[in-house]
Amino acid sequence: MQNAISQVKSILEALPYIREFSEKIIVIKYGGAAMVKEELKESFARDIVLLKYVGIKPVIVHGGGPEINQFLKNLNLPSKFIQGHRVTDKATMEVVEMVLSGKVNKEIVSLISSKGGKSVGISGKDGRTGIAEIHKLEITNEKGEKEFADLGLVGEIKKVDSSLLQSLLSHDFIPVISPVAESEDGETLNINADTMAGAIAGALNAEKLILLTDTEGVLLDGKLANSLTKTEVFENISSGKISGGMIPKVNCCITAIELGVKNAHIIDGRLEHSILLELFTNTGIGTMIGKSK
Repeated sequence: MQNAISQVKSILEALPYIREFSEKIIVIKYGGAAMVKEELKESFARDIVLLKYVGIKPVIVHGGGPEINQFLKNLNLPSKFIQGHRVTDKATMEVVEMVLSGKVNKEIVSLISSKGGKSVGISGKDGRTGIAEIHKLEITNEKGEKEFADLGLVGEIKKVDSSLLQSLLSHDFIPVISPVAESEDGETLNINADTMAGAIAGALNAEKLILLTDTEGVLLDGKLANSLTKTEVFENISSGKISGGMIPKVNCCITAIELGVKNAHIIDGRLEHSILLELFTNTGIGTMIGKSK
């Protein structure tokens, strides 16, 4: 009986948040361990379907780096990275699109469907949802000088047309989006999934952007930062406390906020039900980034 009462109390704790977020759009970047471990994949799909059933409108943008690496290895195509960014030539781009928009995207759609959800898989190319341009990565060379590295067919989103996504949401579908887009000239480009998610969240005027990662959140001096403002993010990047692969994640959160998203969250996707823990509990998890505290 005590266990049953505890379960009811958990539901009651979630009630005000369910009411607050009902009919709101939540954009979720799905990647890392949550896409690899079977138990996490299953819990992710159930959580997404639950969000839909309680009136929330989830939109998923996914990665797929490990699957791309495996396919490239199988095809004897070398993988090259510059500061964690994949260099994408034409042959690699064909594999990236095949794996992300074909294999991974449809597996996620199927998984959500198996839990009772109704989803549709698209890429940024469909409906010209995402228009991008070639991205040049600024790096510091061995002499300490700033220069731009050529990443090949790697793009940066410049414009999002949300009409297709809005249509899918209005018909009660859960959009699942692979981070592949086109340039104005129709060239296919590989897009960082975090930045794609941020741009889409902004275009949809989403209530929240949630990035699933393989860390607790933003760590400052080894301790989790529960919340950060835009100013604090920039200060910690300048001081070197936020570095490496966390920089593009916090930057995409800031971009989303500047585009109108209320709050962005970087949370630990290695935890079962991490999305529900963030949305429906008093304490939440991970790091929230917002305009002000």
